[in-house]
Amino acid sequence: MSITRPDSPTFTEPSRGLVKETWPEGSGFEIVGYSAEIKRLRLQVRRIGPHFRTVLISGEAGTGKEQVARALHGMSQMSDGPFVMCHGAALEEAVAEHLKENADALGCLTKMAHRGTLFLHGIHEMPLQTQLRLLRLLRRHDSTQNHMQNQMEPCRLDLRMIAATSENLKILTSAGRFQQELYQRFAMVEITLPPLRARRDDIPELAKYFMSQLAPLYRRKVPTISQEAMERMLNYSWPGNVRELKAAVRSSLSRVEGEVLESHHLPALVEDVPSSTEDGITESARLQDVVEQHVLRVLKDCGGNKVRAAEVLGISRSTLYRMLDASASAVLQ
Repeated sequence: MSITRPDSPTFTEPSRGLVKETWPEGSGFEIVGYSAEIKRLRLQVRRIGPHFRTVLISGEAGTGKEQVARALHGMSQMSDGPFVMCHGAALEEAVAEHLKENADALGCLTKMAHRGTLFLHGIHEMPLQTQLRLLRLLRRHDSTQNHMQNQMEPCRLDLRMIAATSENLKILTSAGRFQQELYQRFAMVEITLPPLRARRDDIPELAKYFMSQLAPLYRRKVPTISQEAMERMLNYSWPGNVRELKAAVRSSLSRVEGEVLESHHLPALVEDVPSSTEDGITESARLQDVVEQHVLRVLKDCGGNKVRAAEVLGISRSTLYRMLDASASAVLQ
């Protein structure tokens, strides 16, 4: 869980100067790109930001859901308030810990986000019992608001709530894995983020932006990208989306010696290594195999650090552990 307070509401788009509308300050949370999909996304954020109470952000892992959540917070009337972020899976642990002390963990969480925004990341991983607690809290909040309005008194608890998911909550609801009423409350306003492969035109701008952000960490000038390196990035499907691209840029910067980022500076990409059968005949790999290879490669690039690998992949540590356990079991069979 993290809590931040923005210092400035101004948003700068790289190499284009200040936009007319106000945006939340940089710090790596800009919505970068000029594709039609990103222009529509910016329009949605500008329209929804000042007025939302609850929002659902959906999209594949690594598409930038936290960035959009911070942008919404920065556009809201409570942009000077706290931005409290908690993962859906980690929230259960926090609730269990506080319940031992007979405390209302969710209530404490919403009080921390008073006059600000509560961001529930990975809400699809939230256990059903925690979903019920959250639903009861929302009902109680609505009841309190109505009572205060009827009594012409200010509301005791004022916050915006954003939920993010990388899975289809409608399907999870039909399968009984997600509370229908909770889904309906959040899905009244939904923002769907496109995968990076659906907006390849943004890859050059994103790569340059990440290099400008990361190069100072290596105390070096921002290198240019060779045509061959850019072609590799444009031809890759980026299953880890924007987060994977940023990790690739970071890894490449540690290898560049001159002023040009060449193709061989890029880390190994899944599609660079064709899969083959026992007879040596190349064929399309199963989706599960491709995902497994990608997870293992990211883990290797992170030096075996599972916490860092989970962050790069955009999944929780518990999900990563389950994937690694499943991979190990398949090998033993």
